[in-house]
Amino acid sequence: MPIVEVLSRWIHVTTAIALMGGAIFAVLAVIPTLATLDEETRKQIKSAIPWRWAKVVHAGILLLLLTGFYNYLAVTGPDHQGHNKGLYHGLMGGKIILALVVFFLASVMAGRSAKFEGMRRQDRKWLSIIILLAAIVVGIG
Repeated sequence: MPIVEVLSRWIHVTTAIALMGGAIFAVLAVIPTLATLDEETRKQIKSAIPWRWAKVVHAGILLLLLTGFYNYLAVTGPDHQGHNKGLYHGLMGGKIILALVVFFLASVMAGRSAKFEGMRRQDRKWLSIIILLAAIVVGIG
């Protein structure tokens, strides 16, 4: 297997682990900790985190898109041209659609648009949905 293929898979998996791990950490540690703080401190922290995390989310999405499509088109796709190609491509299509939903939701949660402020106020709910969908994407993979 050429080094580019190995590197692409490694970057893809490592990026997915980092982003999913960040969401899990937020749900299990950050959100419960913020609930114990006074309102002013909570507001300061909640306004500082997205600015930093958005950079990670957007870079991660870019890496996942680039490596994901490369892996699909050049690495694993050509191996699935025979017997089960319909099943493989159907699963990959579902995985890609779910991943795009995860990317959208992650961007909303890390973003600053006033349109989605209601969703960000329900951060535990939406991050849990992101984690569930991401787990399904990983399972399909």
